[in-house]
Amino acid sequence: MTGQERRIVVGVDGSDSSKAALRWAIRQAKLTGGSVDAVTVWRFPSAYGWAPSPDGMPDLEAAAKSTLITALAEVSGLEPGVPVRPVVTEGDAARALLHAARGADLLVVGSRGHGGFASTLLGSVSMRCVLHAPCPVLVFRDGTETGEESRT
Repeated sequence: MTGQERRIVVGVDGSDSSKAALRWAIRQAKLTGGSVDAVTVWRFPSAYGWAPSPDGMPDLEAAAKSTLITALAEVSGLEPGVPVRPVVTEGDAARALLHAARGADLLVVGSRGHGGFASTLLGSVSMRCVLHAPCPVLVFRDGTETGEESRT
């Protein structure tokens, strides 16, 4: 994209592969002179329905913000000159990432998040991103899923 800032969107759900993806995205943004949108998505589970539970409704948005803040704190100082914009949004994770990736140069996701099945290489969110993204997608597999140590 000529004349515009290069932008990388990365999905962050607190999993090891999403944190590794965030580290990679920040380093890549440093190399390309770009910025990073770190996106965390939350939603009410369908099991909650419309009736409040006896224990009260958990604050899922606050939990998502906390997850993102924790992940960003782990990589803070990695590349101080790279602008990183935290984004917390409600909805379907894949749909939110695809929306955030409009106009981006790259979408980076972990190979499996917290909801992944151990027998699959790609989770449902990363697969939907690969199939429908408006930009190139990097699915980051950090090696921890196979017992290897991360090389990032």
